[in-house]
Amino acid sequence: MRTELDFVAEEAEGLEDHFEAGVFIIDKPAGPTSFKMVSGVRRALGIKKVGHAGTLDPFATGLLVICVGRPATRMISQMMEGQKEYLATLRLGVETETLDPEGAVVSRHPVCPLSAEQIEECLRSFRGEQLQVPPIYSALKHNGKPLYHYARQGIKIIKDPRPVLIEALERTDDGGDLAGGEEVHLSLRIVCSKGTYIRSLAADIGRSLGCGAHLIQLRRIKSGCFTVEDSLPGADLLLPDARQRLLARVLSVDDITNLL
Repeated sequence: MRTELDFVAEEAEGLEDHFEAGVFIIDKPAGPTSFKMVSGVRRALGIKKVGHAGTLDPFATGLLVICVGRPATRMISQMMEGQKEYLATLRLGVETETLDPEGAVVSRHPVCPLSAEQIEECLRSFRGEQLQVPPIYSALKHNGKPLYHYARQGIKIIKDPRPVLIEALERTDDGGDLAGGEEVHLSLRIVCSKGTYIRSLAADIGRSLGCGAHLIQLRRIKSGCFTVEDSLPGADLLLPDARQRLLARVLSVDDITNLL
């Protein structure tokens, strides 16, 4: 099914010779950092002023909005205001220092069988307005430096809890009971406000279930008016015709102004 963004992208044909600014929706693969994806766009287009509207951790995949040129980068804060939608997978029974697969394991707990009712009761408690403590391994600043800068030196900076809104939190598996064991996964769909840390939510859900947990997979599928269905695969940035592929999907500043 064709979307509004498909028709907008078609209008980009013929802009290559006089491209100055625009917005690109990239589907980031697992592995590279968000900065790496920005660098790929910068290299393909030959423009230095490039930024993104919302970081994805290296292990995460999905929608990354990249803005090119000063007229576009000035709109980043506006683009970050919308709600976000994620698909997440938690591994129960194992906690890590970073709350995700990139950190060392700090504890293991047995996972007892969990009924569908127990899981739903847990998820229900996290829906709606919440106060969430940002993870110590995050890009949130403290005295001008990101929290992960201190955490890597063994210094734990605990920020005050921040209000977030979890608008939807539901299972994406069969919704049945979970058997206990060593490899117990819980798959979720999450719709939330900006500033919500899914890693922290995963850890909190694990504690509420009594076994601990960490986030092992995360895919952002929506951010504000942007959806991953309208994105360019991140791997395309490595191809010889990356510039042409980008310009075939560019959204102009006027396009974005009308969409926001």
